[in-house]
Amino acid sequence: MPKIKTNRGAAKRFRKTGTGKIRRNKAFTSHILTKKTTKRKRDLRQGTLVADVDAKNIARLIPYI
Repeated sequence: MPKIKTNRGAAKRFRKTGTGKIRRNKAFTSHILTKKTTKRKRDLRQGTLVADVDAKNIARLIPYI
């Protein structure tokens, strides 16, 4: 069976945890930050897990990571 190519865009955005779940960074952190509260910006720094409904599709994009 042939190898599967890793989607390079997805490889830069997602990584797997030790238990095999997929982590992601939060959006809305790059610009227009003056109107966002300090608490909101601080919360956006923390990564989070991908939703269960999306995890299967993302796992297909990064098979070897």
